[in-house]
Amino acid sequence: MTVRIENQTGFFTTENGEYIRLCPDVTIVTDGRKAMSAVDIEGHRIYITEAEADALTVAGAVDGRRHLKATDSGSVI
Repeated sequence: MTVRIENQTGFFTTENGEYIRLCPDVTIVTDGRKAMSAVDIEGHRIYITEAEADALTVAGAVDGRRHLKATDSGSVI
C-alpha cells in the first residue's frame, strides 16, 4: 500500500484500487492490536507507515494517533 499526497489530497493505493480523499477529511488512528497507524475509508482500514502518517498530518489530516506502551516485562519498549 502506498500513500501519495498532492495539493492536500491523499491518494491511497491498495490491492483493491485507489481511494482519494482531501487530507483534512482523513483521521489517522492507532490500531492497538497491530500497533500500527491506519486510516478508515469507506469501511476499509488502510494501514500506513509512521512516515506516511506524519506526511498526512502536515497536509492537514487529523492526527488521532495515541502512543502505546508495553505492558510485558520482556518488551524492548
